[in-house]
This record gives sequence, C-alpha cells and structure tokens, in this order.
Amino acid sequence: MDLDPVLLSRIQFAFVVSFHAIFPVFTIGLASYIAVLEGLAFRTDNPAWVKLSAFWTKVFAIVFGMGVVSGIVMSFQFGTNWSNFSQASANFLGPMLSYEVVTAFFLEAAFLGVLLFGRDKVPKGVHLMSAIMVATGTFISAFWILSANSWMQTPAGVELREGMFHVTSWSEAIFNPSFPYRFAHMIVASFLTGSFVVAGVSAWYLLLGREVEANRKALSMCLWLILVLAPAQAVIGDFHGLNTLEHQPEKVAAMEANWETQSNVPLLLFAIPDQENQTNHFEIGIPSLASLILTHEWDGVVPGLNEVAPENQPPVWIVFWSFRIMVAMGVLMVLAALTGLFLRKGGRVYQTKWYLQFLRVMSIAPFLAVLTGWFVTETGRAPWLVYGIMNQADAVTPSLSGWMALFTLIGYIIVYALVFTAGVYYLFRVLQVGLEGDDSIDEEHDRPMRPFSAAHVSFEYEPYPGVEKDMNLSPAGVPPTGSSSSSSSKNGGQ
Repeated sequence: MDLDPVLLSRIQFAFVVSFHAIFPVFTIGLASYIAVLEGLAFRTDNPAWVKLSAFWTKVFAIVFGMGVVSGIVMSFQFGTNWSNFSQASANFLGPMLSYEVVTAFFLEAAFLGVLLFGRDKVPKGVHLMSAIMVATGTFISAFWILSANSWMQTPAGVELREGMFHVTSWSEAIFNPSFPYRFAHMIVASFLTGSFVVAGVSAWYLLLGREVEANRKALSMCLWLILVLAPAQAVIGDFHGLNTLEHQPEKVAAMEANWETQSNVPLLLFAIPDQENQTNHFEIGIPSLASLILTHEWDGVVPGLNEVAPENQPPVWIVFWSFRIMVAMGVLMVLAALTGLFLRKGGRVYQTKWYLQFLRVMSIAPFLAVLTGWFVTETGRAPWLVYGIMNQADAVTPSLSGWMALFTLIGYIIVYALVFTAGVYYLFRVLQVGLEGDDSIDEEHDRPMRPFSAAHVSFEYEPYPGVEKDMNLSPAGVPPTGSSSSSSSKNGGQ
C-alpha cells in the first residue's frame, strides 16, 4: 500500500502544532495576569493578591513546561519532514527562530526561576520585575513566531534565486502585510483565553465556597477584561478578514464556501460543501450578509473558488466549518461578558449558580476558537507552504517515505498522550488544592522527590513587611463573625 508522505507530514505537523498551540496561547495571557497580580500585591499589600499570584504561578509553571516540551518537536520536523522548505527559507526563518530563542526564551527562562522560587528570597520589587519580564518574554516570543508564520502567509521582502529565498528588506519581511492583524488577533485571543480560564476556575471555587474574597476579586477582574476584549476581537477579526480578502482571496472563498464570483453573497449559517462538484448542499443563509461583512457593501463582490484551479483549492469543508466554530465561540464570549455586566448589580454575578456553571464550561471556549482559527489559517493556505511561491509537495523531504511519516506520527501521538496525561493530572491536583494550600505535608519527612510531585503543596510565603499573614478567613473562605473582612464579603468584594 502506497502512503502519501506529503499528506502524512501535513497531518503530523498539524497534530503537533495543534497540541502545542493551546499552551502558549494560555501562558501569554496568564503571564500578564500574574504580573498584574504581583503589581497589586506590591502596591496594596493585600494578601489576597499574593495568594492569587502564588496559585496561578503554579498553574503557569505546569502549562509552560508542557508548552516547551510539546514545542521542541516542531523544530525537528522542519528538518525531518520539510527539509526542502528549511533549506530554501533558511536565510529568513533561521535568523527569525534564533531571535525568538535569544530575546524571548532566554528572558523567560532567566526570570521564571525567580518568579517561581524567589518569593521572600529576593526584594519584592525584584520579584515583581521577574513577573513583568516573564510576561514580556511571552510577548516577544509571540512577535517572532507570528512574524515568521505571517511571512509564509503573505511573503514579502524576499526574492527566490536558485531555489533559495534571499532577504531584500528585513523590515518588509518581518512586518509583512498580514503580520499586524494576525499578531493583534493572537494577543487578544491569548488574553481572552487566560481570562476565561481564570474566570471559570474562580467560578468553580465560588460554587464550592472556597476563598470567597480572593476569587470574587479574580472573577471581577476577568469579567471586566472580557467585556472589553471580546467585542474588540470581533473588530480586529474584521480587519484581519479584509486583509485576507486582499492577499488570499481563495481562503476567504473557502471560508464562505463561495464557488462563483458574485455580488450579494449570503452568509451561510449551514451548508455541506461539495468540492468535487464545486457546489453546496442544504444551504441556510442570510442574504447579502457575507458581502456586507467582507466588503462593507450590501452588493459587494466576493471572489469564488472557481477562479482557482481545483488542485490549488484548499479543502473547503475544513475551512468552512472551522471558521463557523470559531465565530460561534466568539459570540458566546460576548454573551458571557454582557450577561456578567447585567448580573453585577447587587453582586448577583458571584451568586447566580447557573451563570457560574456557564463560566466553568466557557473556560474551554477560547481553546476551541484558537484551534479552529489555526485550522482556517493554515488549511486555508493549502496547497501552498509559502503562499504563491512554494507548495507543500515541493517543500517536503525528497527521501521521506509514507511509512516513515506514519511511524513517526504514531510515535508522536503516543508520546504526546503521555505528556498531556501527566500534565493534566498534576494540573488538576493544583486546582483541587486551590488557594488554601495543603498543610498536611511534613516538610522534613514528606518532601516530594520529583518537581511535579509538589503540585499539591501550597506556596508557602512570608507576607511583605507590614502585611498580616492571617487573612482572617476560614478555610472555606468565609470570614469569622465580627471580622473586619465581613463587610467586604457582604458588599460583593471588588
């Protein structure tokens, strides 16, 4: 049986990058949240901020570690599966990936140790700076990676000579036409991911009555941020779509399953694309709305896939349905934000059980949006690896056989399943312990032998000078009768 090495290599890379993408998109947003918490703790000396920062730093450490492990494989795949592409693009992608390591990864690695283990061992200003540097490193990393990937979508500042890309303008190559929109889109997606995860976990703890004051503060912060960012993401997505229509019209045609170039194109809510016959079945749509969204005119002309040779068309059904799942998740995010705003009166947002349960479920929504968004971006570019210049068949390793690609794909699936299982196991141990910590560990006799085995151990900290160590809260997060924090809880916290 003959196996297609190009198809299997695409599946292999898609699996690895999809598995990896869910971790950095979370850590970018979470790192900034931790930096804000550290800043609030530095300024106010409120132990609630310290507890929140310590807890979410533990979560960050586990997710960051899983992201590093899962991301290393992608670098090797460039050589094992896509050697022709690696050789052709080395003059540009080689330096870009090196810049990411030198400017971002080293920065994160240097200050992550201080953030994890430096509390009460370094001045509190230094600890705050370490949180800011880790957050800055995640931004820098996203900058270089998104620039490199955007260049593959809209190549600029290079010329192809004798099978090699030669850079003619570094500024044009780095700041290629799609990069500003894709970078903004991804950063906002990262903040939304972090916000929804923190909101979902805080809602879960509030349902259990655990650390009520601190989790009210966390939930309030996240809902305000979501209220701003969820609608903003829709605006950024609109600009990104206009840019895609200009530079990759067949991708937009696949997103809308539009086969004929025409005006007054309906926005399809449901359809079954039939690529073989270049048509759709069972269409349900809103008349002219796709033209309005894509061209800002009711009778705007939207390009059709029939202008592209069938062999150069992307797989329409993947792009079409991935785009709709992404948009659906975005609509749910906006609804969650507006509902939270409505429930703020009287502190109902912290007490309405159905809404708190809804936020728990919504914690997975941004991950679905990010993954389906990547499917639209990457699958919609097919069959090109460097859009319009190098296709996937020319980029694959010449000596790679289908059986070799299949064997390594199975190996990656097994290894990643083990990594994911271990990571999720330790992550849930952290979540089960929560902000209260676990005081049942005898430090002298029960010290964990492996780093992740300490996941259930609380972050022990000495408060900053002038801060009371006792938050005057019971383990369930409810202040004792007559305590000074009673009025704060009655007022709904922040």
